[in-house]
Amino acid sequence: MAGTSLLALLDDIASILDDVAAMSKVAARKTASVLSDDLALNAEQVSGVKADRELPVVWKVAKGSLLNKAILVPLALVISAWLPWAITPLLMVGGAYLSYEGVEKLIENWHHRQAKKQRLPDPRKGVNPSEAGPSKMADEPALADAPSVSDAAAVDKDAGPNRGREALLALENDKVKGAVRTDFILSAEIIVISLNIVAQAPLLNQIAVMVLIALVMTLGVYGIVAAIVKMDDLGLYMSRLTGQGASRALLRRVGAGIVSAAPLLMKTLSVVGTIAMFLVGGSILAHGFPWTHGLIDSIGEHYRGLIGTLVISLSDMLLGLIAGTIVVLAVALIKKCIGRGQQSRAG
Repeated sequence: MAGTSLLALLDDIASILDDVAAMSKVAARKTASVLSDDLALNAEQVSGVKADRELPVVWKVAKGSLLNKAILVPLALVISAWLPWAITPLLMVGGAYLSYEGVEKLIENWHHRQAKKQRLPDPRKGVNPSEAGPSKMADEPALADAPSVSDAAAVDKDAGPNRGREALLALENDKVKGAVRTDFILSAEIIVISLNIVAQAPLLNQIAVMVLIALVMTLGVYGIVAAIVKMDDLGLYMSRLTGQGASRALLRRVGAGIVSAAPLLMKTLSVVGTIAMFLVGGSILAHGFPWTHGLIDSIGEHYRGLIGTLVISLSDMLLGLIAGTIVVLAVALIKKCIGRGQQSRAG
């Protein structure tokens, strides 16, 4: 009797696992587009730190991502059971925040480019950089397009080792916090997509599928992010291999190619990451408003295939850019009003 009960239990478990595996495959396919945006965003977010801190930073963000999902999975189950109407508005808030972050990044890059133009000699005014002398050129390094931990080290090198380390740690923590915040929104969308797929399944299956998707995608994304940020180190190691033979020579050439391609890849990821903010943010907002969702879908149906996909993506990106700009202006106006209120009270 006990043996029969055990076999029945094992059969039930096998059936549940089979259902979980099938639903997990569907959920993984549905969340693949968000996952690609998540990968680009997080690789861009953790770039720019010191080489010996790259993997620790990725590990910190990965732990933050796991914490996000540990919060989101039970929260999504509770909200879907008791407040299902709140899921879409909450996602839209996240989409608006992503769009806001994207516009902020564009503004930040524009300010850095303007500062770079002001710092560098202007050849149109008859100033040749080569005539400025090596000491002057050394004293005026070009500004990077985006702040990094190495910038903090340069700024604080004369302030003593302790202050320099504090500045590095502060910027590193800022990067981690920013990446974890972005991951929270993307993770929320992944969890909601997974939940919609398993909404009619038993509660145990829902929990199993969402936990499995959360773990696999976190490990996959941050494993690839770690590989991307350490790619230049791998290339450097390969380029310095010693020994004779065609295989060693090929490895050295491949390593040199990786080292040369790494900066271009990181710049590309920076651009792709910013675009992904508008794509994901705009897509979430478009799904939240029935009329925009219907309009974009009708445009996509009119243009079939790749063109339709591009039209939908451009529409989402434009909506994200518009929404982000509105939020940036609203935040600036609120800050201005608060500042005036504080000045009037101080006066």
